[in-house]
Amino acid sequence: MKHLFVGGYGPDLVTVNPDLAVIAGVAAQKASFLAPHPTLAVLYAVGEADNGLVSAYTMADGVLTPLAERSSEGSQPCHLAVHPDGEVLAVANYADGTVSLHRLDESGDFAGEPVVLRHAGSGPVAERQECSHAHQATFHDDLLHVTDLGTDEIRRYTLAGAELAPVKLPPGTGPRHLVFEGGRCHVAGELDAMVRTYDAEWNEVAAVFASDEPGTNYPSHIEVAGAYLYVGNRGPDTVSVLRADDLGKVAEVPSGGSWPRHFAIDGDTMYVANQTSNTVALLPLVNGLPGPAEERFEVAAPACVLPW
Repeated sequence: MKHLFVGGYGPDLVTVNPDLAVIAGVAAQKASFLAPHPTLAVLYAVGEADNGLVSAYTMADGVLTPLAERSSEGSQPCHLAVHPDGEVLAVANYADGTVSLHRLDESGDFAGEPVVLRHAGSGPVAERQECSHAHQATFHDDLLHVTDLGTDEIRRYTLAGAELAPVKLPPGTGPRHLVFEGGRCHVAGELDAMVRTYDAEWNEVAAVFASDEPGTNYPSHIEVAGAYLYVGNRGPDTVSVLRADDLGKVAEVPSGGSWPRHFAIDGDTMYVANQTSNTVALLPLVNGLPGPAEERFEVAAPACVLPW
């Protein structure tokens, strides 16, 4: 790790060096999710507010400098991703389910007018699924996949914004984040607290509860590294380790704080953004299994960590 960028609900998007010292910060409007450009030293962040924003920053020696800012074309943006070719940025707006596509130029700046993708629908959990809630935007095989917590769907679009048939998930799933692995897709359900695996034809091939701990769980982020699938559990305040091939439970360990909203793996370390304890915890990985937090540092309401 050269630097760790931490976004969240505090006043700044901060840069942390390998010695875990905050070396720089830039004022940001609820930068609750971050994404790097694949080839340029440009970082993108959402501005999670009713009038949503998306911002671009250049990066030099860990210091971020504002490059551009524009509307996310929706309300409360919570996730964004850049296509591997570096030419398109997608933003998921949670409050109204809108997704926007932004063309990027050779410098990483926004180019032209955005494509705006609106969606309607609801689900059976009245207080959480009263309308569409786009929670994640992910590129895979030159398609944009959007988890819609409000409608229990994985929405799919071409890079030009043409809509394909959505993948229907069990009612009340509340899909939050997904990750592709080989020919399969793993989905974390925030509302049913389950992890589901789908094959290349979108047939469900496995499903388990994300946590074995008692009480209510709201799974957050999900990631694959090697043979393991990792899931953050808000409520139990743990990280679960599952076998990626069959979702068999391997371990469940404390997240090193409270309300683990996001995590990232870099080498033999897992960085966990524990939102309500205002800390980022470092969990050592031994043969892929996280151990107790060895170090922590304070950041106001962290929601996303990005080693880069």
